[in-house]
Amino acid sequence: MTTPASTRIPHTPWGRALAIAVAAAVIVAVVLLAFVWPTMTSSVKDVPIAIAGDSAQVATVQKTLKQKTDGVFAVTEVSSRADAVDRIRTRDVYGAIVLGQKPEVLTASANGAAVSQILGQLAGQLQTQANAQAAAAVQQAVASGAAPAGTVAPTITVTVTDVVPLASTDARGLGLTAASFPLVLGGLVGGILISFLVAGSWRRLVAVTAYGIVGGLGIAGIMQAGFGVLQGDYGMNALAVGLAMFATASFIVGMNALIGRAGIAVGGVLTMLVGNPLSSAAQPIQFMLSPWGEIGQWFMPGASATLVRDLSYFPDADTLFPWLVLIGWSVVGVIAMVAGHFRDQEVVAAAVPEHEDSRVLQPA
Repeated sequence: MTTPASTRIPHTPWGRALAIAVAAAVIVAVVLLAFVWPTMTSSVKDVPIAIAGDSAQVATVQKTLKQKTDGVFAVTEVSSRADAVDRIRTRDVYGAIVLGQKPEVLTASANGAAVSQILGQLAGQLQTQANAQAAAAVQQAVASGAAPAGTVAPTITVTVTDVVPLASTDARGLGLTAASFPLVLGGLVGGILISFLVAGSWRRLVAVTAYGIVGGLGIAGIMQAGFGVLQGDYGMNALAVGLAMFATASFIVGMNALIGRAGIAVGGVLTMLVGNPLSSAAQPIQFMLSPWGEIGQWFMPGASATLVRDLSYFPDADTLFPWLVLIGWSVVGVIAMVAGHFRDQEVVAAAVPEHEDSRVLQPA
C-alpha cells in the first residue's frame, strides 16, 4: 500500500541538510574548545605569597625568586609570621615564607593541590640554597682562620606548615573541586524542567524558589553531613548552594519567558560553556590567561565555587563579591520572568478580537 502524496514528509533540501551537519560539527568544536582551552592555556604564574623577615634576608630571597622563578610568585612583604597567617586565612595570599633562625614555608592546602605542590617545591629550593650558603660561609671562615679546620655547617631545615588544611574527609580536595559541577548542572536541570513543566510566570517563580530552598538544604546536607566535603556552618553552606541553584534556574526560566525556547539555550551556553570552564574551580584564578580568570568570577559557576570554598575553609575571607554576583544573576532572572509574564498578557490581549472581548464583558 503506497502512502498518499499529500501525507508524505518532504525531503530536506540538500543545502539545509549540509548546513545542519556543518553547524553540528561547529557546535561540537566550540564545546571542546570551551572546556579544553582554559586548561591548555593555563600556566603557573602570579601566585600571591607573603614574605616575613629582616630586610636583608627578604631582599636576598626576593632576588633569588626573581632570578629562578621569575613571574611565578607575586610577593608581598609583611611584618611578621602572624601577619602572614592572617593574610592566608583571608585569602589575600596563598602562602608565605617566614625567614629567620628557623625558616618556614606556610601553605594552605584548602587553596588546592596545585598551589600546595608549588609551595612545597619552593621550601625544598630554599632549604637547598640555605644549606649551600651556610656551607660556603663555614668554608670561608675556615680558610680565613676564623674557624678551626673540620668545622661543619649546621643543617638547616625549612619547615612546611599547613595553615588551612583540608578536612580529613576530603584530604586531597577532590570532592570540593567536583562539587562545583553539580551546582551548575543542578541549576540547569531545574531551570529546564520548570520551563517545560510549569505553566504560569508566578507559578514558575514559586517553583524556582522552592527548588533553590530544597536543593540547597539537600545538596549541602549530602556534601557536608554525608561526605564531609563542605565544612563550617551548615546554614550558610545551604544558603550559598541554594542561591547558586536559584540563580542559574531563575536565569534560564527568565530567558525562556522573554525569548522562548531559545532562552534555554542562552542560559545553558552562559553557564555551562562560558561560566563553568572559566570558574577556576580546579586551579587558581591567576593560572588562567588574563583576564579570563577574573571574568569567570562574574558568572554563576565561578562565584558559587569561590563562595563555597571560602565558607568552608576561609571564613575570614571577604565573600561579599560572590554573594553579590549570585544575587545579581538571581535578580536578572526574576525580572525576566516578570517581564515575560506581562509580555504574555499583552500578546493574549492583542489576540482577542474586539467584538469577542466586548461580548465577554456583557452580563448574561
